[in-house]
Amino acid sequence: MSALLSDTALVFGRYARQTLRSRLQMLFGVLMPLLYLLFFGPLLTGLPLSSPGSSWQVLVPGLLLQLALFGASFCGFGIIVEKQYGVVERMRVTPVSRLALLLGRVLRDALLFVFQAVLLVLAALAMGLRAPLPGILIGFAFVAVLTVALASLSYALALKVQTPQEFGPVINSVTMPSMLLSGLMLPMALGPTWLDVLSHFMPFRYLVDAVRAAFVGSYASPALLYGVLVAVAFAALSVTYGTRAFRRSAA
Repeated sequence: MSALLSDTALVFGRYARQTLRSRLQMLFGVLMPLLYLLFFGPLLTGLPLSSPGSSWQVLVPGLLLQLALFGASFCGFGIIVEKQYGVVERMRVTPVSRLALLLGRVLRDALLFVFQAVLLVLAALAMGLRAPLPGILIGFAFVAVLTVALASLSYALALKVQTPQEFGPVINSVTMPSMLLSGLMLPMALGPTWLDVLSHFMPFRYLVDAVRAAFVGSYASPALLYGVLVAVAFAALSVTYGTRAFRRSAA
């Protein structure tokens, strides 16, 4: 365990330093959710959204998870570049734990997207969001867990493909339906019954409902419980699969 922790800290430190040297990456990752907040949020003010809380308490949780969904899903591009420059090949011959090679990366990603989520919430507070602090912190936790899960799958896929041209279309074919069917922008209850039923087969739907429940202070609601269970199970399966992908790539 001590070796795993030290290896993870070593890998995390390497990629964290890379991120700190690229401040544009840290700030521009939050640009798209921020544009949705500025230009889409005011349109929802005063509309009946079939959900408890204000329009900001409906929109901001979705934007937080959108940040993790799109940001973490494209993390694998970094490994494709590293493969082209031989970085992954050199890491294969080191005694570093394969789990640490994954955890160091995804923990860096989780920290980055939580930082961007903080910036997004601060902007939302300035625009009129009112939510309890524990609910906001729960939202940040969901961002971190979802990032760990999706980044693990993204890295696993990136190890299997050779070029960004192969990687990009696969990610787009997954992220767009996930955004549309999970109710990130608007509650699925606003849609027809068949679409609402279909959305329950999308795991992200439960995370969105959970964060929205937290933002209105419903900490004991079934929605929050289901969201926690789905998020933890999804992260555990994703990290397990990602670790196996790193081990197979080193074989």
